[in-house]
Amino acid sequence: MLKSFVVSVLLLIPLLGFAQINDSLAKPMISLDKTKLLKNIDITFDMRMGLRAYTFRGGDHYYNGVQFQNGHTALGISGKVHEKVDFKFRNRFNKGSNVQSLDQLGSNIELAYINVEASPGLQVLLGKMNAFYGGYEYEFSAMDVLEYNDIHSNALAYVTGAGIMFKAFESQKFGLQVLNSRTQHYDDLYGNVVAEGIQEPDWPVAVVGNWRGSFFGGKIETIYSMSYSNQVKEKGTYFFTLGHKYQNKNLKLMYDFDYSYEQVDTKGVMTSILGGESVAENVTYVENWLRAEYRFSSKFKGLLSLMTSSAYGDIPNGDDHLRTSYGAIPTVYYSPFKDLDLRFYLAYIGRYYDYSGYAIENLNASNYNKNEVRIGFIAPLWLL
Repeated sequence: MLKSFVVSVLLLIPLLGFAQINDSLAKPMISLDKTKLLKNIDITFDMRMGLRAYTFRGGDHYYNGVQFQNGHTALGISGKVHEKVDFKFRNRFNKGSNVQSLDQLGSNIELAYINVEASPGLQVLLGKMNAFYGGYEYEFSAMDVLEYNDIHSNALAYVTGAGIMFKAFESQKFGLQVLNSRTQHYDDLYGNVVAEGIQEPDWPVAVVGNWRGSFFGGKIETIYSMSYSNQVKEKGTYFFTLGHKYQNKNLKLMYDFDYSYEQVDTKGVMTSILGGESVAENVTYVENWLRAEYRFSSKFKGLLSLMTSSAYGDIPNGDDHLRTSYGAIPTVYYSPFKDLDLRFYLAYIGRYYDYSGYAIENLNASNYNKNEVRIGFIAPLWLL
């Protein structure tokens, strides 16, 4: 027993780097110099947790509740494995981990790709990545968005494929991707809820183009995108986003316009309105999103997000507008530390859903609203 203890101590001492103080001991297997290899590895742990109090009112229904909620918990690892090759991986813990039938990864694995620098201005991305959709609502990490507008709250953001990013000028960048349009086969995604004449395509593919511009020394920026994806054979989605940002020392203003025409409903909003017995077809979503941020001091920042989303369907009476949703999210951030990005927040989330007369009379819809107050913290922690 004593012999085993002595051997263990002798093995641990060099591992801890103490061998340098005794010339009679061997060189440690893992010296402190080796830790320099870790300078090319970043490990992040992102958290958003809060206490939420909410109410729902619509028709004859009313409910409320109070609860703690882990809104976002993710572990990310990124690093450079070669002077021209780096990788990125992120696991979102509060997402389902079931392996998806098409891309063979769990939906909790949001990022798993390599980035190859083909030339000083050209990068090639391969693996599971975020689609190059435009707009600043989409540009934010999900950790920083308490509630998305309807399109992005239902869009599939992380898919497998290949992409390139080309820096034409210092202030102009372009991106192009060829991706799977979904992570599951159609039958696994929709089950028995099918639309008439639906067939699985040979390749459910999405093509995404992106332009990023910067003007007037970075005071005005843009993120525009256009994409086409076919979820089923000979039927697809045309998606356009125009994102704009203005910023000066203490103020940021962002405005996005989104337009999505879907020959087969991929967001599910119109399908739900029509009853959900079959997948809706020839659907259009039009959205506006505005966010203003103002820094009052080094510790306090206020922001206000406003949003609208209109849904249009193929309706027999010719009036294809069925629903408009409205949202307002005023928020106050308090950052007590200079050298740590830990933000405490207080926010109100108000959403109102207004249905057309046709939807109310023929589809059993009713207007409703949701109100919520949240208090919590946001912490993008850089561990290594």
